[in-house]
Amino acid sequence: MHYLLVRHRVVDFARWHAVFEGHSQAQKDAGLLLFHLLRDTTDPDLVVMLFRADDPEAARAFTSSPDAAQAAQSSGVLGAPEIFLLEE
Repeated sequence: MHYLLVRHRVVDFARWHAVFEGHSQAQKDAGLLLFHLLRDTTDPDLVVMLFRADDPEAARAFTSSPDAAQAAQSSGVLGAPEIFLLEE
């Protein structure tokens, strides 16, 4: 089984979360299923997401797609996200 772990800082969690929720169909289309959405206890604008990735190549393509980049920019992601494709 494969997983996609994404970590990034955002300008404002509420703003980011609204865009993230609106982008859920694109995640599903890429074979991603959200397992956990976590926030740092001391910095609530530091967000970590863990997805199950049904197709690792589709997950990798999703993270580098123009659509994902546009969603990140419009949601207020700061800097480049840390992205890890993992397997059991």
